[in-house]
Amino acid sequence: MTEVFAEVEGIRATLPERQFLRDEREIKELSRKLGASRALRSLPAVQALLDDLDVFVPGNRIEATKAHINKQRDNVIFSLFDASYFPRLNLDCLTYETLPTDPYLAERYASNTMPVNITGKTSGFDSRVVVALFPENHIDGIQQPDDLIFYFIDKFLERHNRITRLLIDEVMEPGSFPLIQGASDTKVEQASSWWVRLHEYHHRQGDMPIPDYLAAKKLKPLAGLEELRVDVSGMLVCLNDMKLPREEAKAAYEFILAERLLRYAVEGIPRPNYDAVASQLLFNYLEGNGGIGIVNGRIQLAERLPEVLRDFLSEIESIESRIHQDPVDVIKQRLLEFTNRYTDYDAESRDYRHIPYFAEVKSRLGV
Repeated sequence: MTEVFAEVEGIRATLPERQFLRDEREIKELSRKLGASRALRSLPAVQALLDDLDVFVPGNRIEATKAHINKQRDNVIFSLFDASYFPRLNLDCLTYETLPTDPYLAERYASNTMPVNITGKTSGFDSRVVVALFPENHIDGIQQPDDLIFYFIDKFLERHNRITRLLIDEVMEPGSFPLIQGASDTKVEQASSWWVRLHEYHHRQGDMPIPDYLAAKKLKPLAGLEELRVDVSGMLVCLNDMKLPREEAKAAYEFILAERLLRYAVEGIPRPNYDAVASQLLFNYLEGNGGIGIVNGRIQLAERLPEVLRDFLSEIESIESRIHQDPVDVIKQRLLEFTNRYTDYDAESRDYRHIPYFAEVKSRLGV
């Protein structure tokens, strides 16, 4: 695939940083470049995109490309991408290997999640922020129920080793995360794979699932609250579903909690993104309700933490359950009020401020 990646990079370099196909000439020119490459035109993934470009109309689904990916014909993803939050993706290609999973987990919490490791890639996928690939990230902007959602676990591992482990060592009471503190890369990969499977499964559960209520949850604080809803749901599954292998489930619980409570909290500084707002919300809710405490600058996990997590989830579920009686704007306002109760919203700047505790930690550790 080395020659393939090099050819893609060469064509990619001739395109604008953000590619938008505006007219037939642009489509034909890209098709010509792809078809002129001997290394590319024989690749099934490239042929699928060529088939789509031949009939492409903005707003229509790229059927052949999505079918090639969904059928996992050769573990190659090749497409033209347009994602505002992944600005370096353009014309890009990657190869991947799938990771093993627990059969019961995959069946009981089924979703179209694909936890994979990248085995080769073009430069767009080098970007640190590209830790996942969603169907709507392609040029068509469309997701259908059967489309696969890819999570790049090798990037999750790198991020965990670079940031989260340092935070665990520096700010947590010793022994807080016994199964993932110092765990092997293989165990962290497994915990991360469990996380993303449970994450996607729970997005599609509840009274206001995604994507049905995506528009209602697009505001930054509500997007963060949705991420927190699904991750707390996943943590509680790991704690309470006794059919799951217990050690693996507990490790996944620790992993999700550490990433959500610690890493996202520092990565959003100085201007919190939606994940950082969610971490701020979780931290303040847990501290205010006896789930965690701060002793000598270190975070202690209380014995009643699982109970507090359950209470937290129940409050969100109680608000969302009213969607069957009340207008969506009323529910949005109640969810926003719940979020702002446990976060630091600056009405003047109309944005969220960070918890000083994590700002100090980020500055001290340089993460």
